[in-house]
Amino acid sequence: MTARQEPFSAAVTGLGLVTAAGVGAKATWHAVTQETVPGGVSHQEELADLPCDFMYTITGLDTTELLGVAAQRLMDRFSQLAVIAAREAVADAGLDPESWDSSRVAVVIGSAHGGLPFYDEQHVAMAGRGARRVSPKLAPLTVVNSAASSVCMDVGAHGPSMGVATACSSGTVALGTAHQLLRAGVCDIAIAGGAESVLSRLLIASACQMKAVSTRRDNPAAACRPFDAGRDGFVVGEGAGLLVLERPEHARARHAPVRAHIRGYGASSDAYAAVAPDPEGKGIERALRAALTDAGVAGGDVGHVNAHGTSTVANDHIEAAALQRVLGDHPLVTSTKAMTGHALGAAGGIETVLTVLALEQQLVPPTANLEVVDPRIPVEVVHTEARQAAFQCAVKTSLGFGGHNAALVLTR
Repeated sequence: MTARQEPFSAAVTGLGLVTAAGVGAKATWHAVTQETVPGGVSHQEELADLPCDFMYTITGLDTTELLGVAAQRLMDRFSQLAVIAAREAVADAGLDPESWDSSRVAVVIGSAHGGLPFYDEQHVAMAGRGARRVSPKLAPLTVVNSAASSVCMDVGAHGPSMGVATACSSGTVALGTAHQLLRAGVCDIAIAGGAESVLSRLLIASACQMKAVSTRRDNPAAACRPFDAGRDGFVVGEGAGLLVLERPEHARARHAPVRAHIRGYGASSDAYAAVAPDPEGKGIERALRAALTDAGVAGGDVGHVNAHGTSTVANDHIEAAALQRVLGDHPLVTSTKAMTGHALGAAGGIETVLTVLALEQQLVPPTANLEVVDPRIPVEVVHTEARQAAFQCAVKTSLGFGGHNAALVLTR
């Protein structure tokens, strides 16, 4: 019988965020922890005839100024957001792309839909004006891996790069994949997380038909309400959340400040339904237990959970029940989606950045819009205001359509 390998901890040295709550990690964190009314939610003219005509969008971001006209034209918006977040994360890590060993830098970025809005636009162009009006850039701009490709070109990374597509768990799976690459010694540095931007009539119309999104048209800012007894669906958001992860010895060698550690990763499949989670939450429970085992951590050691918490009727109580079974009822649970929107494939990346900040500052963000906790929620959900607490270990959970589950264990 072989001895169990010691847990591998990937050092988190850099954070980058672009969300509807704020441009930059600092601005987003301030909004998520301090603001009581979500910002960035607005009605969209393109969606005016749909039951859900609103979404979370990023304001105050001049992508042309940041990227330049030529570069911007070669990227769909989700890739643009990824590049901007990557630049912040690399700068935050104190890395100089001019001097690193670029062959040892990996990029792993998750996205559920890639450049779906550009597909919409090109379909309209072909339907109205013929096939000759379709852009030759359709494939390179819209495939899921184009965000990773764009980041590689922007920062000069020549190691492995890939796009990850596991629906709404894509960002978390991307981080888990980066953790595995670092553990295997394939790279010394990984830029990983998620990016998404889907202002798409086609997608929102389908989500309305599925009854997955909120239809509170009279008060969009209060529509996303995770764990609330009156929740009626999620609200789509856009954004990017990327982290710089390093092998611990690499971070030590360059005397890099370490903001947290990703210590464990677990993933599973429900094998149950295309859009509905396993009603008993067995899939997310398996992923969570696998992550704890990978980290060498007991459920009782976890003090905080940044939950998937989408505000859909089914997800929230199913996920909360699984958390309670594995971790008990002591961790402080939150969902930050009421401030950022549900950024789909980017959600795991965005929320992992927020989990790192929660560990650093020993502060659990509140769940905005939560007025009456659903009685079926068996865990302690932080709401009304941020909660100061002492904890050394936190968990990030994600669930995706198709039954894709993922969990990360992070430590101070």
